[in-house]
Amino acid sequence: MSKHYDIIIIGGGNAGFGVSSIAAEAGKTIAFIEGRDFGGTCPNRGCTPKKVLVAAAHALDEINRADAHGISVAEPTLSWSRLIDRAQDMISFIPDAMADVAAQRGDVYAGYARFTGPDSVEVNGETLTAEHIVIATGSKPRALPIPGAELMISSDEVLSSRDQPEDVIFIGGGVIALEFAHVYQRAGTRVTILEVMPQLLPRLEADAVAQLRAETERLGINVHTSVNAISIEAEGDRLAVDVEIDGEHKRLVADRVVNGAGRVANVDSLNLEAAGVEHDGVAVQLDKTLRSVSNPRIYVVGDALAQSPQLSPLATWEGRIVGQNITENAGIEPDYRVIPSVVHTVPSLATVGLTEAEASDAGHAVRVTVNDMTGWFSGKSYAETVAWSKVLVDETTDQIVGAHLVGHRAEELVHTFALAMQHGITATKLKESQFAFPTFSSDVKNLL
Repeated sequence: MSKHYDIIIIGGGNAGFGVSSIAAEAGKTIAFIEGRDFGGTCPNRGCTPKKVLVAAAHALDEINRADAHGISVAEPTLSWSRLIDRAQDMISFIPDAMADVAAQRGDVYAGYARFTGPDSVEVNGETLTAEHIVIATGSKPRALPIPGAELMISSDEVLSSRDQPEDVIFIGGGVIALEFAHVYQRAGTRVTILEVMPQLLPRLEADAVAQLRAETERLGINVHTSVNAISIEAEGDRLAVDVEIDGEHKRLVADRVVNGAGRVANVDSLNLEAAGVEHDGVAVQLDKTLRSVSNPRIYVVGDALAQSPQLSPLATWEGRIVGQNITENAGIEPDYRVIPSVVHTVPSLATVGLTEAEASDAGHAVRVTVNDMTGWFSGKSYAETVAWSKVLVDETTDQIVGAHLVGHRAEELVHTFALAMQHGITATKLKESQFAFPTFSSDVKNLL
């Protein structure tokens, strides 16, 4: 006999917890199904431990620029094993803590779910049914159709291995590749990035990416775009990657090869056909409220969505929206127009809103303001090697429609632009605002 719930949540990450926070308050009965560790990718194998490594890269960067401030520092060395241990220690409590929260909100099932019907799933041989089922299964590394691809590691192993490689090759020039490349290079590992597209980070503002690429190469990271990766094979205790670069065949050898091609929705093992859920193997067909178009009992949230950015805060936000749509029949449609995001390189690239190309395609007549702040007082004070911005303002409405920054505390400044965009603060009003001086934030009015 099956057990029945108001809501089954498949996945114990931020998206699922967003749903459960609303559903539990509404008194709904909840089943949580998680096959690995509660918390999901971000706190356990992604953004949280990664930021510990990025913080170490920031410290090394500050030391390397100390001479500009008249400070003499001996050559720094980083203990990779201690760094990994620190990251793992900082997150070790998360799975149990989040499992405890899940247990307070509903019944917890440890295992992997598969649909057995439009309102039922099977986990560990037990059948569960529900009025609504939420797919919050997160993402997984994008599979690459390269012979020998099974020899690659993912970001999971980068964040858990206590051995620092001498050389690393990233296949794919996405966010994961850039962020870990900057950490590795500063720690003393030789890094190569191979990207099949003409541009790294192809969805981001091209001029901002060009600034980041130049800084990445200045650090000594070898970057190649428009690359054809042919194969990966073992060569002794190392790995060899056969590639075609600029029409020339090359064989590159490294201790490790990392899949840096990004992540895709993790839905292919759910047996969606049994639930009557339309999909293409990766993307579930949804309406604007994140509900399946073919089975109205089912919603999808977080990284399991194929059409929205894979960002932890976004997953929680989407989860709360779906929680409201289920419990209140609210019909809320998430608005993705103002979503700040950061590539946590050192320096970082931060972005919000439209790129210049997207603004043009959307028919906006925009005023584009580009600044290089390395010669400004703030930039020179901190000996910045790159400090750059591009801000797009609609000439008709005076509304900011896009902001893209590299360096100059971009990971923080981007939120000023996001707040202005979210709350309709015009470029003129922002320029008239008061900021403490001297700060990086005080430069915002000069970036418009």
